[in-house]
Amino acid sequence: MMPSLRFHLAPLACAATLLCSCAVGPDYVRPSTPTPAEYKEAQGWQPATPQDEIPRGNWWGVFKDATLDGLMHEVDINNLNVQAAEAQYRQAQALTDQASAALFPVIQASVGETRSTGALSSTQHGSTQNNFSALLNASWELDVWGKLRRGREAAEASAEASAADFESARLAARAQLATSYFQLRVLDAQRQLLEETTLAYERALKITRNQFASGVVTKADVAQAESQLYSTRASLLDTKLARAQTEHAVALLVGKAPADFSLADAELTDTTPEVPPGLPSTLLQRRPDIAAAERRMAASNAQIGVAVAAFYPSLTLSASGGYQSSSFSDWFSLPNRVWSLGPQFAATLFDGGARSAAQRQSEAAYDAVVANYRQTVLTAFQEVEDNLVALRMLTQEQTNQTAARNAARVSLNIVSNQYRAGTVTYLNVVQAQTTLLSAENTLLNTRNRRLAASVGLIKALGGGWESPK
Repeated sequence: MMPSLRFHLAPLACAATLLCSCAVGPDYVRPSTPTPAEYKEAQGWQPATPQDEIPRGNWWGVFKDATLDGLMHEVDINNLNVQAAEAQYRQAQALTDQASAALFPVIQASVGETRSTGALSSTQHGSTQNNFSALLNASWELDVWGKLRRGREAAEASAEASAADFESARLAARAQLATSYFQLRVLDAQRQLLEETTLAYERALKITRNQFASGVVTKADVAQAESQLYSTRASLLDTKLARAQTEHAVALLVGKAPADFSLADAELTDTTPEVPPGLPSTLLQRRPDIAAAERRMAASNAQIGVAVAAFYPSLTLSASGGYQSSSFSDWFSLPNRVWSLGPQFAATLFDGGARSAAQRQSEAAYDAVVANYRQTVLTAFQEVEDNLVALRMLTQEQTNQTAARNAARVSLNIVSNQYRAGTVTYLNVVQAQTTLLSAENTLLNTRNRRLAASVGLIKALGGGWESPK
């Protein structure tokens, strides 16, 4: 930079440094939210401030299923919703870099040659001349009122919200995978049950037909046995359909086409994690959706500052220097040196209320995101409470349903012996068989609902209930 240019620039830079110390608009303060002292459904659980940066770990490991572990790894790599959320996070980071760049001067260089002719009079033609230029231009909008800093603050908060959205997408995909996977294993168990039942009913129908041919039973007994068999076969086909569609859903979650994905049959896990009592105050600390909503409040608050700054004049410092000549041979000689320097103040004197409307809009937008944040927190409490009560009730229900299934087995044995002894009709056997099949299916569905509630509680807590070390 030329000495004379530095001489004029120094006092302006000092003044800019002093002026840039203020930023108009409200400073961000996190709004309060209605938080109960403890959970209604689990005494001793305490709420705390969201801290979504706490590691979640491999929460699905509590189910002790190696196949599920492998599928979770594929979700992180191949799930398209997760990939989209990660790309949106990178986009938000780039926007933050753009907002930060606005705080620095913009320097441009240009080199050019022009050939022009100017008219001298109506009867004379002007001379043609060349013009060679090599210029360095700089402009710097001084952030006097903090508009650019508020913009960067909004961009940074938005990027943090996008990071939380990325975690929300991963958590949602993982929870959905776990739920769908357990549903598939329940369907495996139901299909095995129905296949075994179908074989038993086929043997019973064969015996009943033989007895009818011998005159021991009536045609009604045969019809009842046939109806029971065909109904069970129809249920088996329906279960196979549901199993295939659930497998397709799992394929989508791991980012594969259904034709390229399959899961072999396997037993339903008996490992249902127990919720430990009296956890420390970790409620909602790892909920990424709450973190995202809170960061959007900060971004919206910063936008109010941007709107307020529009009422104040802007100050731009511009400078240029270089060489300009009509001759190429002495283009870069000292006499052909040119430079300029000067500040520019710009202020809007009348806009018909546009800036006031923009400020009101930004304030209303902030009120909206505050309401959304509080709603997100309340929804989180509801989800935790719902899954806590579901786990408690379903644990009791599974105990009772197991007892009901065992009783139905005993009843079928007794009725079968009575039928063979001729003391009851085949209708009694059919009723006992139907009761047992229904009890078996209900027990499987209860186990599935309990596993789903476990996954739901883990998701509601932001990824597990282990406290950070």
